[in-house]
Amino acid sequence: MMYSLNMKTELCDGVKRMLFALVRKDYARKILVEVRFAKNVFSNFFFGKILDSLIIGIICYICCLIMKMPYTPLISVIVGVTNIIPFFGPFIGAIPSFLIILLENPFSWQPYGFLVFILVLQQIDGNIIGPKILGDKTGVESFWVLFSILLFGGLFGFVGMIIAVPMWAVITRLVEEFILIRLTEKEYPLTSDEYKKLKEYNESLNKSDIKE
Repeated sequence: MMYSLNMKTELCDGVKRMLFALVRKDYARKILVEVRFAKNVFSNFFFGKILDSLIIGIICYICCLIMKMPYTPLISVIVGVTNIIPFFGPFIGAIPSFLIILLENPFSWQPYGFLVFILVLQQIDGNIIGPKILGDKTGVESFWVLFSILLFGGLFGFVGMIIAVPMWAVITRLVEEFILIRLTEKEYPLTSDEYKKLKEYNESLNKSDIKE
């Protein structure tokens, strides 16, 4: 990996040269545009998520110290690392952390207090910290975030859950580009609003048929 990073410019230039040799110029340029888009989506998402998870890990460490939780550094690392996974991350990290605290202090309030703390922390991260850092880096709606995490998590496990959102953003863009190209070739309307009017047009036709 160190050698690859050291010579990444030469590798990129070589791949571009090969690409232009194998396909037409307009196709090669289009492929490079999509690759740059994928690179920007992945880099922005992962940089923002790592920064967000680092902040969550630090907050968790400080709050656990105040609450005198056992194994505070270990619990903070678990919560911070699993926070990289969107939506499900805090809850995935909370389960082993809860078990660690429960085994250490089974008759204390601390395990259950930790669960309440994680719920509060997840709300703060999801509504304040996360949006401030990440913004709308991927443009993926909430439903598709859950769908992509479940899909890629089922296919590729933990790694799939991490790459799910940026990967789905890239797939969505490619599908949208393909749909626009096909509609343009057929000279059909490009926006979804135009197809809402088609429903109204069909209803008006049906009414006219009934009258006749």
